[in-house]
Amino acid sequence: MIAKWWSKTQGGRFRCELCPRTCLLKPGQKGFCYVREAKEDGICLSAYGRSSGFCIDPIEKKPLYHFLPGSKILSFGTIGCNLGCKFCQNWRISKSKSEALLGDFISPAQVAKAAKEAGCASVAFTYNEPVISAEYVIDAAIECRRQGVRTVAVSAGYISDCARKEFFEVLDAVNIDLKGFSDSFYKKYSLGHLKPVLDTLEYVANKTDTWLEVTNLVIPEANDSEAEIDSMTKWLASHLGPEVPLHFSAFHPDHKLTDRPRTPVTTLIKARGIAIKNGLRHVYLGNVAPIA
Repeated sequence: MIAKWWSKTQGGRFRCELCPRTCLLKPGQKGFCYVREAKEDGICLSAYGRSSGFCIDPIEKKPLYHFLPGSKILSFGTIGCNLGCKFCQNWRISKSKSEALLGDFISPAQVAKAAKEAGCASVAFTYNEPVISAEYVIDAAIECRRQGVRTVAVSAGYISDCARKEFFEVLDAVNIDLKGFSDSFYKKYSLGHLKPVLDTLEYVANKTDTWLEVTNLVIPEANDSEAEIDSMTKWLASHLGPEVPLHFSAFHPDHKLTDRPRTPVTTLIKARGIAIKNGLRHVYLGNVAPIA
């Protein structure tokens, strides 16, 4: 289908305006995300309604701890991503360029119906970055709401100003992955920039009714310094408010970042202490065994 958020430029090229990358494409070229492709008449979304997999999860796995706790959620993903995280723990899907991973088309109404039949209170757009399939996410969220099913996005929040409102206004909840708290980290490890993510966090927290939780994957020798965690959690408390839940998650070697160990539990405990000291009231640890 022809996508939204693009413009035609001189020379017969098309500029994708969905995310901060603003990929400039000529017909036949695909964007960084791989699922948005320039045709003769504009940019299309090739993965519209085609899933790389479904799964029924506890909602806490997203992770969302304060939104419909104890309920089941139907998880839905496609392929592709508009960031290039070296540490991606789902890279076989997010960085895949094989459309063979995609199944048959499933309509927004079918997604809502499947969730209801499975006893799920909500649908999650997850596994890969849902922003790159924004047109489908929006259509499915509208249909889910019509059928009494809530919707959730698990996202890195890397979206443009012009698309942000339409994307988030139809969602009931979102977990945004704040990957680090410096632009140098985003450039080196995610091939992106920090500011658009901070803009998204502030927008969701202060200008929508969408429930927000934040995740930070703590990576040894990359974003785990006490100074960075201190700065990040002070910013979260002052710009989003003390009630926004924060999940510190443990890193394990994967994809292109295999030169360092798993995150020590002691590092996560220390990070949680810093966050609480800075005023955040709901701070959790993930990817670790329960602590007595």
